[in-house]
Amino acid sequence: MSLAQLLDAGAGFAPEFGDGLSNHLPMALVALKRLGAGDARLQAFADGYATRLQPAPPSRPWPAGDPWTSRLGDPAAWPAYRSLFAEWLANEGSAAVLEQVLPMLMPGCGAAAFHGLIRTAYALQAGHAGELADGLACWAARHLPLGPLPARAGRQADPLPLLRRLPALPSDHPLIFQRMQAAAASPALQAVVAGLAVDAGTLQRLARLGAQAHAGSGNFTALHLVTSAHAMRVLLPFADDPLPALRWYWQAWVAAVAAAGLQALPPVPLQPWRAIVAAALASDDDHLIKLVDSCRAEEAAHGGTDWQLAASRALAG
Repeated sequence: MSLAQLLDAGAGFAPEFGDGLSNHLPMALVALKRLGAGDARLQAFADGYATRLQPAPPSRPWPAGDPWTSRLGDPAAWPAYRSLFAEWLANEGSAAVLEQVLPMLMPGCGAAAFHGLIRTAYALQAGHAGELADGLACWAARHLPLGPLPARAGRQADPLPLLRRLPALPSDHPLIFQRMQAAAASPALQAVVAGLAVDAGTLQRLARLGAQAHAGSGNFTALHLVTSAHAMRVLLPFADDPLPALRWYWQAWVAAVAAAGLQALPPVPLQPWRAIVAAALASDDDHLIKLVDSCRAEEAAHGGTDWQLAASRALAG
């Protein structure tokens, strides 16, 4: 089957499986296609990955007259959200819908460890309306507010000096988004968030720092800094005012860093892109596939070897 057909078929699976783990099938399929996978490889990956998934719950209509924001953060609302977004997209198109919903979704952009954001961006890149509806539904149902933003913007444009003051805030919660929530309550973290002057260069700085964090640590949470920055770059053109969106992303990004408890590892050799892409295409590791796609895209956008090093780290295990 083609990518579009596999995404159609993937609508039969629930957005999560196990104990709250995100269904990465549609994201990984789009990433594989972007890396050059043919239909046979896409089908083989889908067949293998689907064995862990659960059937999607029946769709439900959105209650007439209820504001679409009324059930943000309610995982049980996903069936109704997918119906709502599917109808909305059919009536108005992806650009118009994204322009309307991003201002309300961005305050919870860490939803499911950024996977609502990431799934939405991959669906947009695939041009698949049904998958875009499901990605937005995931984001809305797992919406993760981490508290209000500071009343005033900070004065420091470079995030690195602020991050050097950020303590590690690990917790025993099993899922990344739960650890992010716990870390976000720290006054020390809130002070770091308050210090940044967000500007047009903020996303590139965070994307590069995320790549450096993963390259230096191999940390699983840091991997999501890389893939979420790629997703932000895809979606940011649809934000009427990108600076508030970036402020919300910065807040969630800092919470992820604090929750990660990064520890430096010895450096790994820089692998050639041809070998990196070949390894990703042959892999059944959904996170590796998405990371390599994001790293390649971010390097093309920003330059430098930081993303190649991050991908090399992932290959080293």
